[in-house]
Amino acid sequence: MDTEQIDQVRQFNRTVTERVGVLHDHYLGRDRPIGEARLLWEIGEEGQDVRQLRERLALDSGYVSRLLRSLEADGLVTVEPQAQDGRVRTVGLTDAGRAERAMLDGRSEELASSLLEPLNTAQRARLTVAMAEVDRLLTAGTVALDTVDPNHPDAQHCLRSYFAEGQQRFENGFDPARSLLPDAGELRPPHGLFLVARLHGEPVGCAGLKLPPGAPAEIKRMWVAPRTRGLGLGRRFLTELENRAAQEGCDVLRLDTNKALSAAIGLYHSSGFQEVPAFNDEPYAHHWFEKRLTAPPSR
Repeated sequence: MDTEQIDQVRQFNRTVTERVGVLHDHYLGRDRPIGEARLLWEIGEEGQDVRQLRERLALDSGYVSRLLRSLEADGLVTVEPQAQDGRVRTVGLTDAGRAERAMLDGRSEELASSLLEPLNTAQRARLTVAMAEVDRLLTAGTVALDTVDPNHPDAQHCLRSYFAEGQQRFENGFDPARSLLPDAGELRPPHGLFLVARLHGEPVGCAGLKLPPGAPAEIKRMWVAPRTRGLGLGRRFLTELENRAAQEGCDVLRLDTNKALSAAIGLYHSSGFQEVPAFNDEPYAHHWFEKRLTAPPSR
C-alpha cells in the first residue's frame, strides 16, 4: 500500500479529530464524551435494540454497556428487555434524554457552521463536495461480504427484495415460479456459494455463484439495495465471484440479465463480459454474457 496515501489518511484523521472536538471529554460543551453523545443520537426518537446499536457503531458489547449505564444513571435513557424475547434489550430516550439530544443537535449545527464560516463560497462548496465523497468512500469500505447459506434470513431478505424490484421494474413483472431459480443446494459448497453484503450488520446486497461440474460457472441473483448503489458493490461482487470461480478451476463465467437493468448491463460490459447467444431459457433474460477467466496466481 502506498506510504504517501497512508500518511495522508493519518493527517486527515488528526485534522478532523482536532476540528470537531472529539479529543475533549466535554463534547460540544456538554458533560459527556463523544461516545455517549453519539449513542444518544443513534437511539433516536423510536429507540433501538442494543444489538443494533453495537453493530451500527461497530462497538464491543462491554463498551456499549458502560455507555448505557452512564446515560441511564443520568436519567437520559431506559434499558428494558423486549416483551417478545427477554434476551433482547431495547433502549429508549427519556424526556430528559430527548432534551439533551436536542441540545446536542443544536450545538452540532453550530460546530458545522463554525467549520464553514471562515471559508469563502467556493471553498465551502469544495469542502462539502469533498466531505460527501469521503463519506461515500468510507461507507463503501465498511461493507462486509460474507458467505452464507442461501436459506439464511439475510439471504432470504435480499432475495425477496430482488423479486420485489423485478416485479416493479421488469416489463411484464416478475414471477419467481416462472424464473429459472437455482435450487438452494446449487448455491452451497461444493456446488456453489451465496454471498451477502452487510452494512452496519444490515443486509444490503447478495449474489450467488453456481459451480456445475464440467460446465461454466454462473452468477445468479445479484442484487444491491437502492440506498447503497453508487458504493461499487456490484463491481465488488463481480470481482469476488470471478476470483472464487477461478479458484475452483473455472475458465468461463456466465450470467444473464433483464433489459430493464441498464446500469447492470453497463457494469458487465465495463467489467470485461461479452454478450453471447442465449445459453438458457430464462424467460426474464434479454442479454446473456460470458467472461474468460484467468487462473489466480499461486500463493
